[in-house]
This record gives sequence, structure tokens and C-alpha cells, in this order.
Amino acid sequence: MTLSRQTDIGAAIDAVYRTESRRVFATLIRLLGDFDVAEEALHEAFRAALEQWPQSGVPDNPRAWLVSAGRFKAIDGLRRDARFDALDEDAVENIADDRKLPDDEEIEDDRLRLVFTCCHPALPADAQVALTLREVCGLTTEEIASAFLTGAPTLAQRIVRAKTKIREAKIPYAVPAPDELAARLGSVLRVIYLVFNEGYSASSGASLTRTDLSGEAIRLARLVVALLPEPEAMGLLALMLLHESRRAARTDECGDLVLLDEQDRRAWNRELIAEGVALVERALPLRRPGAYTIQAAISAVHAEAGDAASTDWAEIVGLYDLLFALEPSPVIDLNRAVAVAMRDGPAAGLVLVDAILARGELADYRLAHAARADLCRRLGKIDDAREAYARTLALTRQEPERRFIERRLAELKK
Repeated sequence: MTLSRQTDIGAAIDAVYRTESRRVFATLIRLLGDFDVAEEALHEAFRAALEQWPQSGVPDNPRAWLVSAGRFKAIDGLRRDARFDALDEDAVENIADDRKLPDDEEIEDDRLRLVFTCCHPALPADAQVALTLREVCGLTTEEIASAFLTGAPTLAQRIVRAKTKIREAKIPYAVPAPDELAARLGSVLRVIYLVFNEGYSASSGASLTRTDLSGEAIRLARLVVALLPEPEAMGLLALMLLHESRRAARTDECGDLVLLDEQDRRAWNRELIAEGVALVERALPLRRPGAYTIQAAISAVHAEAGDAASTDWAEIVGLYDLLFALEPSPVIDLNRAVAVAMRDGPAAGLVLVDAILARGELADYRLAHAARADLCRRLGKIDDAREAYARTLALTRQEPERRFIERRLAELKK
């Protein structure tokens, strides 16, 4: 074999690994019934590809080839390890039956099954997030630990405990039945949105965003919508796409934060906006809109405004009223107060923000103090603004946000 052909095959295998490995892994879990056995089988399948494809060429259906290879490697390994007797004989025959090669549609269904398994409500919320990122998205333990400010050993133990819980509790590897779907879908969407939020606005560190996390969240949401087009799934995907459309304009050339009303809207991604708005328009008429769909509708109003001054703040306040009626929370109340300030003036907004802070629920929420600081600044209440910015700074761990607040404080000292 020539060196160039060997290089081409190696590059092809790398490409297949990047695009197909998590799909193959999901199917191997269904066939083998165990996360760790499936992970080992996946690696064995790609090892076999490295050995065989240079001679035979890349198969027409690499996914099915890898599933088949991984399945038989797992059976051989189980027999070698003398654990074969612990398996159900019928299950082994099903695994080894070469007539049951999965097609592409079945493999995609397996990915959805894996998402629901990782987000099962019997697992703690932090374990759902970690397991989804590790097993569905393929992020390393170190990458997940870094994103969520957790030590890698702690996170690894969290994942191990989650896998043990799935095995011991016999959590089914399946999409829920129709009568269970609404409740179970909620946990899946919540996990996806948590991942996106950490990627879109990192909780700490030198960078405002983590594109790998927000990208994985959007990829997961697209998968859910493609295989399970429920209105709230479409609403969540729309919300994330509309937020993501503004990424390039959210920081300047130095990586510093740029507020929404100061962003260069020419840098917004119009393709993502069009896709997000279309999803909102699909989701809204299907049934009473849920929280993600309403939030997406709010983002769509921002996205469709030609500039900050032409934003329809009355519509946004009305949408926040709907959202608060559906899911009352102090954070939604705070966002509504900011919208009221934009509609009716900073004095009206400050009254609402002060009332929210007086209740104490958002005493340690940096964005509540940031909102108060901005409203006081706009009203010329300089001492109050300084105090609120100082409180915000004490609660902020993200470097671009800290630099922004420090600049505001410096401006107020002039």
C-alpha cells in the first residue's frame, strides 16, 4: 500500500470517528446492555477498522460495519473473561445475530434512547448533565470538569455512580411511552439548556463563552427535534439558535463584553435567526406555549428589531407576563422588570428591581445587582450605582464581565 493511500485511509477513519462514534456507541449500549462494555467494544471496533480498512477499503456503511465489529468483539471479550455464563443466552444470540444489522434510522433512534437514559429523573441533576456530556456528546471527563468547576476525580465518580444506578435500578434504555413522554422530555430539555447556558455564558474563567458546550447543546436539541418534534423541543432549539446568532457581536476584538443594545447587529447570524424564528412560528400554534417557546418568542422580538431603539418592548413585557404566569420565578420577574424599564423608563424599572431584591431571593444573584446598578447609573444615582456595581463585582467570577464592571466603576469616579 502506498503511503498516500495509508494516509487517506487514516484520515477517513479519523473523520468517521468524529462523526459516527457516539452513534455507534449508542447502538452498542442497546445491544450489549452496559455502558462500560459498549465503550470497550467501540474502541475495539475502531482498532479493527485501523487493521482492516487499509486493505479492504472504507465500507459503504461504516456505521453498520463498526456496530457489527464492536458487537462481535464484545462477545469474544466476554467469553475470554469467563463472564459469558453471566449473560442471558438468548440475549447473546440476539447480539451475535448478523441478520440484525441496524440501519441508519435505527442508529439515530438509539441516540435518542441514550439521551433519555442519561437524563432519567432517577439520577441526580448534576449526574444527568455529566453523563449526557460524557456518553452522548463524547466530551472527556476533564473537559466537563473544567466547564463546571468540578475536580476531574469528583466528576468521574459522579459518572460512575450514575452508571451504577442505571444498571442496578434497571433503568430502561428506551424512549418513554407516550403517557410518560411529557414529564420525561422536560428533564431532557432542562439538561440540554443547562449545557447551552454554560457554553453561551460561562460561569467563570477567561472567556465569556464555551463554543464546544453551546454547540453540543444545539446538536442535541436538533437530534431531539428531528426524532421527537414536540413543541417545547422546537421552542428550546429556537431559543438557543436565536441566542447563538448573537455570539460574534457579544464581545469586542479584545474579548470584552458588549451589551445587547450596543452590539453591531450586522454581525448577527441571519441564517440562525431565520431558522429560530421559523421554529417559533411552528411551535406557537401547536398548543399552549411552554416556557422555552415563550422565551424564544422574546428572543425573536430582539432578533427582528433593526436596532435597539426599535425593539418592541411592550410586546416583550407582555411575553414576560405570560412566562411569569406559567413559571413564576424571581429571575423571570427580574427580566420582566428590566423590560419594563426599557418600556416605561429606568425609574419604573428600579421600583420593581428594588422590590425583588427586598424579598431576598436574589440577594446573591449578580445579574440582579447588575440590573440595579445600570438603572441607578441611568438615573444619575451615582452612589447607589457604585454600591450596586461593587456588589455585582464581588459575585462575578467571569473575567470579561469583571472587566466590564470595573470599567463602569471607573467611569462613575470621573
